Amino acid sequence: MRGTIIYGPRDIRFEERADPTIVEPTDAVIRTVATCVCGSDLWRYRGIADVAQPTPIGHEYVGIVEQVGSSVTTLRPGQFVVGGFLTSDNTCPVCRAGAHANCQHGTGYDGCQAELIRVPNADGTLLATPEQPSDDLVPSLLALSDVMCTGWHAAVCADVRPGGTVVVVGDGAVGLSGVLAAAELGAERIIAMSRHADRQALATAFGATHIVAERGDAGVEAVKELTDGIGADSVLECVGTDESVVQALKSARPGGMVGWVGVPHVTDIPQEHMFWKNVGLRGGPAPVRAYLPDLLERVWDRRINPGRVFDLTLPLRDVAEAYAAMDERRAIKALLQP
Repeated sequence: MRGTIIYGPRDIRFEERADPTIVEPTDAVIRTVATCVCGSDLWRYRGIADVAQPTPIGHEYVGIVEQVGSSVTTLRPGQFVVGGFLTSDNTCPVCRAGAHANCQHGTGYDGCQAELIRVPNADGTLLATPEQPSDDLVPSLLALSDVMCTGWHAAVCADVRPGGTVVVVGDGAVGLSGVLAAAELGAERIIAMSRHADRQALATAFGATHIVAERGDAGVEAVKELTDGIGADSVLECVGTDESVVQALKSARPGGMVGWVGVPHVTDIPQEHMFWKNVGLRGGPAPVRAYLPDLLERVWDRRINPGRVFDLTLPLRDVAEAYAAMDERRAIKALLQP
C-alpha cells in the first residue's frame, strides 16, 4: 500500500509502505474510504513539535473492514466503519467511566493517511453504520473521527446548557464543530471569534449568533459588550496557544466554565483569571467512543452536517498539497480520497 510519512518541517511524502496485518486477535484492518489532515498535524509540519525520524502520520479515517481478528465479535468484513483518533477497548474501568481517550489499553495508530490501517481494539473503537452510506454522508462521518467529537467534548466540558451564552475561541474545524455542538446542546447565544469571512459564514450556518473579529483584550471587551459586561457562561478553547487560553479564561463570566480541547502549547496558566473569578477549566482529548453512538445517529438522520468543515478534497497522493493548503489557510480542512 501507500501512505503518508512526515520527515520533518514541511516535508510530507506519500510512499510505499508494508500492508498492515492482523497482529492481535482484537485487531481489524480497514481500507480507507476517506481520511484527512488535522490541525494538530500542523504542529509537526510547522516544526513546532519535533519529528525525530520519518514517521507515519494521520489519525482520522472512515473505511471498509477488510479483515478482523479471531476475537472480534461486533464487526465483519464489508462493513463501513468510523473510529476515533485513539483506540479504546470500551470495557476497562476508565472507559466505563466515559473517559475512553485514557483507556487503560488504548493505543494510537501507525498513520491513518494511508490506503490501509490496522485498528487495535477494534470492537471498542470502531462503530459500523447501519448500511453503506451515500457519498454525500462520508465527509460528516469522517468528521466524527475527531473534529466533531472534539468540538462536542469542548461544549460538554464547558457545561453548555439550553439558554446559555457560549464563546468559541478558534475558527478552525474544531472550533466550528464546537459552534455546531453548542447549538445542538441548546445555547441561546453563540459568539464565534473569527477574522476570516469564509469561517465566519460557516460558523453562522452552524448556529453562531454573533461574530467577534478582535483578538486578545480587544476580543474580551467585545465579548463583554455582548454579555452585559460579565462574560459568557461557557467558553470553548479550540486552539491551545498562550494567547487563546488567556483569551478564553478572560471571556468567561464569574462562575463560568472553559472547555479546553486545543492541543496545549502553553507555558503557564494564569490563575488570576481562574481562582478569583471562580472560573473552571476542564478538557483534554475527546473520548470519541463515548460520543459516537449519539453523533453517528445525528449524522445518519441528517440532523447535523459537520462535514461542511471540509472545503478542500484531494486525492490521497496529493497529501503534501493538503498540508500546505491548511498551513497557508487556503483551506479549513482537507479531505483525502485514496
